[in-house]
Amino acid sequence: MPDPAELRAQIAALVGQYHAAAFPSEPFVPGETPIRYAGRVFDEHELRALTDATLDFWLTTGRFADEFERRFAAWSGLRHCSLVNSGSSANLAALSALTSHKLGSRRLVPGDEVITTATSFPTTVNPIVQNGLVPVFVDVQVPTYNLDVAQLEAARSERTRAVMVAHTLGNPFDLAAVTAFCARHDLFLIEDCCDAVGSRYDGRLVGTFGDLATVSFYPAHHITMGEGGAVLTNQGKLRLLVESFRDWGRDCWCAPGDENTCGRRHDWQIGDLPAGYDHKYVYSHLGYNLKLTDMQAAVGVAQLDKLDAFGAARRENYRVLREALADLQHLFVLPEATANADPSWFGFPIALRRDAPFGRRELVAHLEERRIATRMLFAGNITRQPAYRDVAHRVVGPLTNADEVAEQVFVLGVYPGLGPEQLAYMADVLHQVAARGLEPVGRGVRRTETGAVVSH
Repeated sequence: MPDPAELRAQIAALVGQYHAAAFPSEPFVPGETPIRYAGRVFDEHELRALTDATLDFWLTTGRFADEFERRFAAWSGLRHCSLVNSGSSANLAALSALTSHKLGSRRLVPGDEVITTATSFPTTVNPIVQNGLVPVFVDVQVPTYNLDVAQLEAARSERTRAVMVAHTLGNPFDLAAVTAFCARHDLFLIEDCCDAVGSRYDGRLVGTFGDLATVSFYPAHHITMGEGGAVLTNQGKLRLLVESFRDWGRDCWCAPGDENTCGRRHDWQIGDLPAGYDHKYVYSHLGYNLKLTDMQAAVGVAQLDKLDAFGAARRENYRVLREALADLQHLFVLPEATANADPSWFGFPIALRRDAPFGRRELVAHLEERRIATRMLFAGNITRQPAYRDVAHRVVGPLTNADEVAEQVFVLGVYPGLGPEQLAYMADVLHQVAARGLEPVGRGVRRTETGAVVSH
């Protein structure tokens, strides 16, 4: 009978050979090789970890999930990390935890308000709505693209109970102002760090300022598990609530495969259940199943070893691109970091000035035709999105800058998979646009002498 340990070692060696054959590095050809705005960056270590977890055939969370939670919490400087199956689920679990009856008078109840920004990613806002709460949308500042803290007091009402805001594209929002506002009015703060792992404010990692923080491990983000996310906190009570909502709403906190962690499995009296009802089947919340698999966590464990290097690459790519485009500020509004912040940039947002001789739609098409991927800044002004047309909400002011984001802003990539050649090509194309304008953007479109674009 072959030794399973020896077979594992042979398989791991073959996986390394497979990676070299299946994922070779390829030369960059300007205008032909796609320049993605984001993507996974990995090597044979991730494939070996994934294979190792697969051979365990432990299909739910297991040893790799335990290792990741422990190491990522330590890296973040926080006590607790609870893995979930996506950053969106992390937001759902974190916000739902604040509705728990176990928080007593501090719990959020339907009709309570949560302050956020009008340029949020949808799943920063959706958990607010899904829990019967009311999002209050404040405008953002350009070119940091973070919430305008001058509007916070105007946004607050007697029903305001929390602030849930993302660090936009990795650029930390003004945490000094926001945390002071939350402390002054006894509000919960959820930091959405899905785009901002490794970003710092005043020398301190984002995610360590609020009551809860959320992270995404989607392929576009700072590290990846394919799908995956996490909720971070220093508060043990909040961790238990997050994990209850993650794990079907159960009251028990045993890990999968464990039992009687509390030592009282058949001694509880909860609700109207019979005395001694098995604690593993007591449900305190209307929860979900938001767990991930150990195979995903294994990829994350391998990625953790690269996290600091990935952050350094993002910062360097941002620096190179911004310096390369510095002479085009008559045409573009270039991004700026929040004061006292050191972003680990997720993307490079650019606002096309209103007096430019062409529109954003034309420019984006021009870039895409040259194989330079672009993205919008999330939902733009989310109040203009069809899904939110009938959602109860409040807005503060006219949301002028959120409209500017919706109409004029696009995002380029700075992820670690981009190197000097790709960054130089991106800058060259934008300089050509500044010097010569746009060429025809495709079939069925032509340019008039005045520069207007018309269909034909």
